Amino acid sequence: MENGNHEIPENANEHCPGPQSESAGKSDACEGCPNQQICATAPKGPDPDLIAIAERMATVKHKILVLSGKGGVGKSTFSAQLSFALASKDYQVGLLDIDICGPSIPKMLGLEGQDIHQSNLGWSPIYLDSNLGVMSIGFMLPHPDEAVIWRGPRKNGLIKQFLKDVHWGEIDYLVVDAPPGTSDEHISIVQFLQASGIDGAVIVTTPQQVSLIDVRKEISFCKKVGIRILGVVENMSGLRQPVLDLKFERSVKSEKGTVVEDVTEWAQKYINKNAPELLSLFACGEVFDSSRGGAAKMCDDMGVQFLGKVPMDPQLGKAAEEGRSCFEDKKCSSSALALLRIVDQLIASHE
Repeated sequence: MENGNHEIPENANEHCPGPQSESAGKSDACEGCPNQQICATAPKGPDPDLIAIAERMATVKHKILVLSGKGGVGKSTFSAQLSFALASKDYQVGLLDIDICGPSIPKMLGLEGQDIHQSNLGWSPIYLDSNLGVMSIGFMLPHPDEAVIWRGPRKNGLIKQFLKDVHWGEIDYLVVDAPPGTSDEHISIVQFLQASGIDGAVIVTTPQQVSLIDVRKEISFCKKVGIRILGVVENMSGLRQPVLDLKFERSVKSEKGTVVEDVTEWAQKYINKNAPELLSLFACGEVFDSSRGGAAKMCDDMGVQFLGKVPMDPQLGKAAEEGRSCFEDKKCSSSALALLRIVDQLIASHE
């Protein structure tokens, strides 16, 4: 695959500042790099690719980054459902997956196995609907199990190529799904989009402190690089599902020891006969410890907006696995309304 990165050589050290940087060949990151002497003496000047990116992004009205300092918090699920929701409101939407090593967006939009095509205008996104286009390295892998083992410069080069060469056309929203952390990919996307502007970032977390510790770092990163924080979403905020969807088990002692027996059918018949009013209720429980205030308390401490809570909903997980919108049917009754309230706030912030 063509690297497309005219700034950083593929054989450069991981935290290469770039040949055009004033510190090129002089910083600690340059020690031992085979290009050190060349970079130190090369003439400096503006990166022509940044001009190309600004021209390409001129047709994109709003750019939203979806970030999280912690992995496994449902960031890609949120990015996918945010894109579905915006498209359902008749906006023209692009979804860009820059999680180079773990691209899950093709799966979550039901686009696995699709191939990217080129035209005289550039790379064409894969379209789920006429107003929802998607781009991901997942479309470029020869096999879904293929591992992407790249150093930072090559990952940065592909992100630049996505921004420079993908022809989105006139779109209202570009949603960028980023990997967890505050590493090369995050620095690159901010640097590359700086000229054309970033509306802001939505930060996704789960309620427990082990997640919030990393998310605080992500908020700090946004403040340091000048990204507006549109708000924080507390995902997996308690388990909430209809009583009818529950499974029931009981422990039974036998000669082989204690075994678990599925008694769901019996329990549902018993409830239906003796307490049918329970069938319209939701069963709720705390999966993660939120005793210290969760994301709402963190937002209050750090002076950022709290967008709301999305409960852990098995039906939402199923929708993501099947690559479909959770808003199309009433199966995601626990999560869809919460997500729509958050989406409406994000839209309002751009009006």
